Amino acid sequence: MASAALDSLPAPLRSLRLKTKQQELLVRVSALALIYVLAFVIRLFSVLRYESMIHEFDPYFNYRTTLFLSEHGFSEFWNWFDSESWYPLGRVVGGTLFPGLMVTAALLHRLLRALSLAVHIREVCVLTAPFFAANTTLVAYAFGREIWDSGAGLVAAALIAVCPGYISRSVAGSYDNEGVAIFALLLTFYLFVRAVNTGSLAWALASAFGYFYMVSAWGGYVFIINLLPLYVLVLLITGRYSQRLYVAYNCMYVLGMLLAMQIRFVGFQHVQSGEHMAAMGVFFLLQVFFFLDWVKYLLNDTRLFKSFLRITLTCVITVGTLALGIGTASGYISPWTGRFYSLLDPTYAKDHIPIIASVSEHQPTAWSSFMFDFHILLFLFPAGLYFCFKRLSDATIFVVMYGLTSMYFAGVMVRLILVAAPAVCLISAIAASATIKNLTTLIRTKSKSPQTVSAKATGSKAAAKGAVDQSLPFQQNAAIVLLLGAFYLLSRYAVHCTWVTSEAYSSPSIVLAARGHNGGRVIFDDYREAYYWLRQNTPPDAKIMSWWDYGYQITAMGNRTVIVDNNTWNNTHIATVGRAMSSYEDEAYEIMQSLDVNYVLVVFGGVTGYSSDDINKFLWMVRIGGGVFPVIKEPDYLVNGEYRVDKGASPKMLNCLMYKLCYYRFGELTTEYGKPPGYDRVRGVEIGNKDIKLEYLEEAFTTSNWIVRIYKVKPPKNRS
Repeated sequence: MASAALDSLPAPLRSLRLKTKQQELLVRVSALALIYVLAFVIRLFSVLRYESMIHEFDPYFNYRTTLFLSEHGFSEFWNWFDSESWYPLGRVVGGTLFPGLMVTAALLHRLLRALSLAVHIREVCVLTAPFFAANTTLVAYAFGREIWDSGAGLVAAALIAVCPGYISRSVAGSYDNEGVAIFALLLTFYLFVRAVNTGSLAWALASAFGYFYMVSAWGGYVFIINLLPLYVLVLLITGRYSQRLYVAYNCMYVLGMLLAMQIRFVGFQHVQSGEHMAAMGVFFLLQVFFFLDWVKYLLNDTRLFKSFLRITLTCVITVGTLALGIGTASGYISPWTGRFYSLLDPTYAKDHIPIIASVSEHQPTAWSSFMFDFHILLFLFPAGLYFCFKRLSDATIFVVMYGLTSMYFAGVMVRLILVAAPAVCLISAIAASATIKNLTTLIRTKSKSPQTVSAKATGSKAAAKGAVDQSLPFQQNAAIVLLLGAFYLLSRYAVHCTWVTSEAYSSPSIVLAARGHNGGRVIFDDYREAYYWLRQNTPPDAKIMSWWDYGYQITAMGNRTVIVDNNTWNNTHIATVGRAMSSYEDEAYEIMQSLDVNYVLVVFGGVTGYSSDDINKFLWMVRIGGGVFPVIKEPDYLVNGEYRVDKGASPKMLNCLMYKLCYYRFGELTTEYGKPPGYDRVRGVEIGNKDIKLEYLEEAFTTSNWIVRIYKVKPPKNRS
């Protein structure tokens, strides 16, 4: 019947009949194409719901520099001195950033213009992260296929396409370094594992260029340059040394290091920084292994070789220890940075570097965050590790090490869930693919089982066959139930990811949304309102003082000079601003005069209930300021160790500059029905100081919802 139907088709259609392998390839390519489109489309909620805009804080600096690059060219960009940030210090932009993101967006913009597509550079910046997230699914497929099979690759691509842990930093408008860096990270790992599996010099060279792209894009490249030598060391210890490993690591390390040195912000860190010494040490260790392998081949005497091995290892360990000690003692090898220490010791930043601990994304990760960002992958991940250990190879050893180390760092710092997401998706894909494959194989095997016993079989054989046949329906039904359960869990994962993407990760922080009393959506556009006012109503050379969180946005959207911004490279300068905010008005005025400050900007949420305001951040200003200026003491702002803003607050708190600027005229305002005037909706209390008078500053502008307040610094009395 089917053959007759096919014969009745026109000749061109009959020629399209595909073989089984071709059908499989067509299905795989079609599925991968759909996954690619899904990964891009699911990240567009923010554009559809709001408008095409840049999110968060750091992306505004990236957008501003990309705009400068596209207008002035790479040479001007590379040598750009930005006088509008870190006044009066300024910033040498080319030597203090990772340019990969900006160069990528500028090249994409130039390509689109060459294709006669009139696209503004802002639109390219908004869609860069979704575009590279879609590309990451292709790399995930290739990586999964390399370490397991094509089925695992497809599942890995599908999982990472919608994984909230990755989407959180790759939605449209999230124009940050991680938008392209995760693609570069996974690409580097895939190319290196491919090089180890094949021993091909071409793949090793490709991994070096992938590493160079990662270095140019994000400081997280330190994870790569420490994980790869750790992986090589494990292979050496477990007796898996090979010429393939020697070629892959040597080529990747040497060429990758030389290329990375071309990034001015990185420079000679690969040969001078303590964070890179592990890679160099393993490089020299590989040379020793190669030399010993060659000597063993020449000697062809086990006893003689053991003596030579003992002497060689003693010399190598002695020389290596002396070199490391002398390099560290002389200062040639710089010690680990505070950020690196904070990854190894979660309490380090809180005790020694409060500016790092003050950032919310640097806090330890709660279990709820893991469940929120990974969902069922948390349960598939251990199962995937089991399958990897069951079929150990050079590739599976790498993905196990990647998964375990990244999950540890994700537990230390919530931001690093992003780094763990690809590993969790890959390992979970192995578990899902292997389980589904085993269940479907069991179902097919049982359905094809013989229904009758051959007449030539003996009576005992027939009895045994009959006993087996009686268990077939139960096993087949159990396999079907488990298979349906697996598909149900995966469907729930897709639903959860879509909901999280829509509700949690697609709301730009610069435009706030809330629900009104009637259930309708209320938009608070105070940030852009304030920055537009700055741009239109202040002199072009005006200097704006605010907490460092808002510096990038003020320079990018307000086009005004700031005292500090989100780069946080100068702790003393930030501490000076923190000291001003936590001092009395007259003391703060002297600091502001020394910095030539014309306007002060604060963010206040007491009217709208916006909790991420400067009053909630204020203790970090005190801690950072007190870390440099001992005159600022945190207990002065607390009452019995409690942080308060009501009548029971400390006198220092009620009269410091930050308190005055946030609560000025707030005591006259009724925020909730049935509550007294001056009721702070965030803290849930009536403020303690309603009669605030300003002597050295005057209110210049307050946004419609009181979220951003701008004050003008009065000139000294002996000046006009």
